[in-house]
Amino acid sequence: MRATKRLAARLTLIRLAAVHRLRQIHRSGDRGSETSEKVIWIALLVSLVLAVYAIIQSKIIEKVSSITL
Repeated sequence: MRATKRLAARLTLIRLAAVHRLRQIHRSGDRGSETSEKVIWIALLVSLVLAVYAIIQSKIIEKVSSITL
C-alpha cells in the first residue's frame, strides 16, 4: 500500500510539472518545436500508463490478500 501511495504521489508531481511546463510554453510567444511537443505527449502518456498500472496492481494485491488457504 505504501508503494502505491508513493507511486501516486510521484505521478501527481510528474503531472503537475508537465502541466506547469505546458502553461509556460502556451504563455510564451515561442510555442516550441514539434519534437518538444512529442516529448510532452509521450511523458503524459507514460504517466497515464503508470497510473493505470498502479490502480490495477492495487486491485490485484487486494484480491491476492483476500485469498485464504
